[in-house]
Amino acid sequence: MSEAEWKIRQSDPLDPARAQALQATLGLEVDAEVGAPLPPFFHQIYFWDAQPPGNLGRDGHPRIGDGLIPDLGLPRRMWAGGQLRFDAPLLAGIPAVRRSRVLKAERKTGRSGPLAFVTLGHEIAQDGAIVLREEQHLVYRSDPDPDGPRPVAPTARCDESESREVHFDATVLFRYSALTFNGHRIHYDEGYARDVEGYGGLVVHGPLLAQLLMLMADRPDTPLRSFDFRATAPLMHSESATLCSNGRDAWVRGLDGRQCLVATLST
Repeated sequence: MSEAEWKIRQSDPLDPARAQALQATLGLEVDAEVGAPLPPFFHQIYFWDAQPPGNLGRDGHPRIGDGLIPDLGLPRRMWAGGQLRFDAPLLAGIPAVRRSRVLKAERKTGRSGPLAFVTLGHEIAQDGAIVLREEQHLVYRSDPDPDGPRPVAPTARCDESESREVHFDATVLFRYSALTFNGHRIHYDEGYARDVEGYGGLVVHGPLLAQLLMLMADRPDTPLRSFDFRATAPLMHSESATLCSNGRDAWVRGLDGRQCLVATLST
């Protein structure tokens, strides 16, 4: 693919201090140093798109239509899932380049009303070689109808061979938002999350749930090679959840048994 086909090109020094901050936030051993392999998905804390206040939308994200993402006329954004291919680990403190483009943007009508689907493609290279390929799937919706039916979440599996209970609070969500430079107000502004977007509280980031599943699957002797995930129901910050794995499948189960996120992986 020619360089002209990529709309945005960003470089980042991959400061180890930022990786150490994420390790601390997630309760991991803080050991990131220059030249050390970063855990999978830690690239989310790099390649920030820092925009001035006047370039932001009502939700705190960069305003759509001005940059990479087109404006398809719907205000509510959700990271619906993604596909990742890890060709090699990113190394902390070694400059890297990310190229990004829109792979697909279309508007449809679903059972809940109009929807817009945007797929972004990213490639990250270090020392001239591509180490990570990613597709990011976004969904945009209209504002919720307070009198409309509530979506029904799917029921999660209960046949896991490995599991771990996790808990969240507003501090964890705030720190993760800060490290990923994610300004979406549903993760730290509870009044906005409830009154504007119709959630029951602060929303746990889908990528944070995916990150925890990746860390559970990644092993020094069998590193993660691919991870495809899809968000299926929101998880609120006041809820606990269970991270589940069963070989090539992984998922997040809410306390009430609903499936919040599902993934397939390979090592």
